[in-house]
Amino acid sequence: MKKYKINEIFQSIQGEGRFTGHSAIFIRFAGCNLNCSFCDTEFETYKEYNAADILAKINMFNSDIIVLTGGEPALQVDAELLQVLRLREKIKIHIETNGTINLSPWFNWVTVSPKNKTFKQISGGELKLLYDGTQDLDFYYINTTFREYYLQPLMDENYEKNLQATIKAIKNHSEWHLSLQIHKLINIK
Repeated sequence: MKKYKINEIFQSIQGEGRFTGHSAIFIRFAGCNLNCSFCDTEFETYKEYNAADILAKINMFNSDIIVLTGGEPALQVDAELLQVLRLREKIKIHIETNGTINLSPWFNWVTVSPKNKTFKQISGGELKLLYDGTQDLDFYYINTTFREYYLQPLMDENYEKNLQATIKAIKNHSEWHLSLQIHKLINIK
C-alpha cells in the first residue's frame, strides 16, 4: 500500500474562502513544488501514512468536510487515497492547490491559489489570489472559469497596505470577494 507524506491531520474551522467558518478536517501534505518567499506553512516535516491510516485518523473527528492542503497535495493525492476517504459516509473532499498540476474531477470543491501566471488548473470551485496590489486581476478572471473569485490580502510585513489595496480592488472589480485568514485573526490552527 502506498505511503503518503503527511505533516498533520487535525480538525478546525476553515479560515479562508467560500467555506470560511465551516468545521473541517485538514490533511496537510508535506512537500511543495514551489518555493514562495511568503509561505507561512511548515510542511517539510512529516510522518508516513497509508490510506487506511489516514482514514482511521480522520474518523476520530466529526466533520463532513475534508480539506487536502499542504504544501502541495496534488503531488501525492491519487485515486487510491480518494477511494479510501470516500468510505466515510457523507464526506465532501476539498483540495487547496497552487494549480500547477491539473486535477481530475474527483473533488467536491477545488480551491486554486496561484502563486504566478503559470498555473494549469483553470477551473474549479474558487480561485483565491493572495493579493498585494500588483496582480493583474483581469488576467486571472478572463483566463479561468471558477465559480467564485476571492482576493486575500497577503499577510506579510506590508499587511495593512495589502489589505487596503485588496479593499480598493474589490470596490473596482465586483466579481472578486474578500477572503481573510480568520483562523489567524482569531488565533486558532
